[in-house]
Amino acid sequence: MRHLAILATFLPGMALAQTDPADWEAVTEAAEGQTVFWNAWGGSTTTNSFILWVAERVNEDYGVTLEHVKLTDTADAVTRVLAEKQAGEDDDGAIDMIWINGANFAAMKEQDLLFGPFAEQLPNWQYVDVDGKTVQTDFTVPVDGYEAPWAMAQVVFDYDSEDVSPMGSMQEILEWSKANPGRFTYPQPPDFLGTTVLKQILVDVLDDPAVLQEPATDANYDDVTAPLWAYLDELTPTLWRGGEAYPPTGTAMFPLIADDEIDLSISFSPGAASAAIANNELPPSVRTFVLDKGTIGNASFVAIPYNSGSKEGAMVVANFLMSPEAQVRAQDPDVLGYGTVLDVASLPDGDRAAFEALDLGIATLSPEELGTVQAEPHPSWMTRIADDWARRYGVSQ
Repeated sequence: MRHLAILATFLPGMALAQTDPADWEAVTEAAEGQTVFWNAWGGSTTTNSFILWVAERVNEDYGVTLEHVKLTDTADAVTRVLAEKQAGEDDDGAIDMIWINGANFAAMKEQDLLFGPFAEQLPNWQYVDVDGKTVQTDFTVPVDGYEAPWAMAQVVFDYDSEDVSPMGSMQEILEWSKANPGRFTYPQPPDFLGTTVLKQILVDVLDDPAVLQEPATDANYDDVTAPLWAYLDELTPTLWRGGEAYPPTGTAMFPLIADDEIDLSISFSPGAASAAIANNELPPSVRTFVLDKGTIGNASFVAIPYNSGSKEGAMVVANFLMSPEAQVRAQDPDVLGYGTVLDVASLPDGDRAAFEALDLGIATLSPEELGTVQAEPHPSWMTRIADDWARRYGVSQ
């Protein structure tokens, strides 16, 4: 083992597992009996139920115990791992897996807080759609195998078709909101969906959003973001409650539509509205639309902290999340309505048939209707934009 210790000394960013991720039989043998503490957003009952089902399945098949540690802010998990590293707690940390992407992933990768690479050695990686979906970069940051994708998301606008028609741009939405004050809102940043709304506005109003693919700088930040603030200065007074209050989370907006307080909201899952209709949380008249230039999309990932004491168990969970069984269940609007990370055409006949048999739901757009997927900006933009939004428009909840 001495050569491994020497290697770790020279490669501090590489956290070595006891088991080679490519040796799946050895991984599953080591995983049996391990407990995996998965730190994941806990703000959705449907997502929590899905994670509970995942826990049942990995326990049945692999003898892994999965515990869902419910988060309101993923940054809390990043802070915990960093604190453990600073305290020299390099083995058996409190967190074994994190639902993560964007700035949080970039921060963990930069600070050598991740185990890996492991994702592309997992057996179910063979089915992942690496050509058609953004599963090897995360908000422009190369993944390099340090996180495994498990769901695809894309911005859609949810609207009550009895009162609203689809709109093609953020400018059209602004004009509609002026004519229909109080009928649109979005979650208060730094909620992830709230910050996504800010990104979506900026991507749509910029003549060339390609500048957002590079890190923000002191030299370009003010000029690039000026159209966003000009837009929000006009939009904010027309929002629900006059922009004096905001829903705390994305899940808090559907009840506002159901109670006829608003007619238009936003989701980061094309199947969210269909799932809510199926669960009697939205009226059946709700539909979704995307903008003419497309909307922002990304993948949800799971990552394993460098000091997890159950790395093998975490890899088992990550692999199961990419399995056709888990992916088709997650795409079912009666369950979650999440987009799949898999290349369905590459699946074995039975698995492919299961996807093809899915009824994606009354409000879910087809892949063709979803149109162009706009790339996520570099994380540095949103760190600054979220802070500026709070200073300009933030309210005490």
